[in-house]
Amino acid sequence: MSDSNTTDFTNPSTFILLGIPGLEAAHVWISIPFCTIYAIAIFGNFTILFIVKMEQSLHEPMYYFLCMLAITDLLMSTSAIPKMLNIFWFNSRDIDFSACLTQMYFIQCFSVMASGILVAMAFDRYVAICHPLRHSIILRNSVVAKIGLVVVLRAGMLLMPNPILASQWPYCRTNIIPHSYCDGIAVVKLACADIRISSYYGLFLAFSVSGVDIFLITMSYIQILRAIFSLPTKDTQLKVFRTCGSHLFVFLVFFIPSFFSILTHRFGQNVPLHFHILIANLYLLVPPMLNPIIYVVSTKQFRNRLFRLFTHKGT
Repeated sequence: MSDSNTTDFTNPSTFILLGIPGLEAAHVWISIPFCTIYAIAIFGNFTILFIVKMEQSLHEPMYYFLCMLAITDLLMSTSAIPKMLNIFWFNSRDIDFSACLTQMYFIQCFSVMASGILVAMAFDRYVAICHPLRHSIILRNSVVAKIGLVVVLRAGMLLMPNPILASQWPYCRTNIIPHSYCDGIAVVKLACADIRISSYYGLFLAFSVSGVDIFLITMSYIQILRAIFSLPTKDTQLKVFRTCGSHLFVFLVFFIPSFFSILTHRFGQNVPLHFHILIANLYLLVPPMLNPIIYVVSTKQFRNRLFRLFTHKGT
């Protein structure tokens, strides 16, 4: 490796991604489950999009939001995984400085979009269960489209300062990123300047965006549970709970590894680096893979449509 990686320079033309430090010898083996999970995520999310498009009974707000989540999951994982696999398979570690900042922006942006879509899905379930007679009036197609636009604009505008700030810092120590993709915190930590603005803004985003989204989802489900427990029979309660149970599980799958990754990055000095990076990678892989599986398993219309597709091809 050239001396320019460790000697004085400012705004390097390239960064070097190490993959998973400490596990370089196992990169090829690690790539096998990563590639498999990514392939399942692509197939599953495209299946969701196809079934919703073809099945007229699924042309409802809940499934429109699910399509938005599927697209966001595809974009978020695709922002990182192809380059990650290049590192694992071909040791292709170089990434252009501007490409690194672009990757950093889009990974964060799609993550915030997914969080906002989960809020919209929780609101949809709240209206459907607590105000069923007004559901079609409150969540008209035009309203769903506006909610989607707000989710995109919120993420795009709130995350824009991150790459702008990162591009201004001088990087005079090293251009080696001990990560498998251009994670925002990992990139900014390489700067030889006072990065408190970036650090404080990152914390602001973590708690104001994720914190507010979690609060809104929690409040929605408190109201939903109150409505469920007021229903007259246990069978009715279970039937209604199943309609929102899949979303609740998706919410947990998304936010638990997200918060774990954020907190270990900032406060987990005793957490082994390779363990943290594996968790950060799985955060980009597991929710996009699990989300379509959860909804296909829990939604009768999805199961029926898939059954018809396979039985039609078999005849």
